[in-house]
Amino acid sequence: MTRLVVFILNKTEVLNDLLKDLSDNGIKGGTIIESKGMGHELANMEEFTFFGSLRKILNPDRKENITLLLAIHAEQLETVTKIINRVVGDLSEPDTGILFSLPIDYIQGLKF
Repeated sequence: MTRLVVFILNKTEVLNDLLKDLSDNGIKGGTIIESKGMGHELANMEEFTFFGSLRKILNPDRKENITLLLAIHAEQLETVTKIINRVVGDLSEPDTGILFSLPIDYIQGLKF
């Protein structure tokens, strides 16, 4: 079975290390998408309110994240999750990332 791994990386400074570690462990194909969270956009909409201004002061630098999409064999999922946790850190900590996977029941244009 094939899985789609979706990883939203907030700690974008570790992206190169993450990609290298994945590649070194046989995970070669993926798509990288620059993205941003809904909370950041809501803060921008509220920029001229008191709470919007407060959010900007407390977290001014974080604007973007990276969404990494990986189509993998199901047996590679454990390897991928271990690498992500090793490189990025404990995902239960704030501002690290969000990781989930979904089954792929059809795929075309990709050879393993």
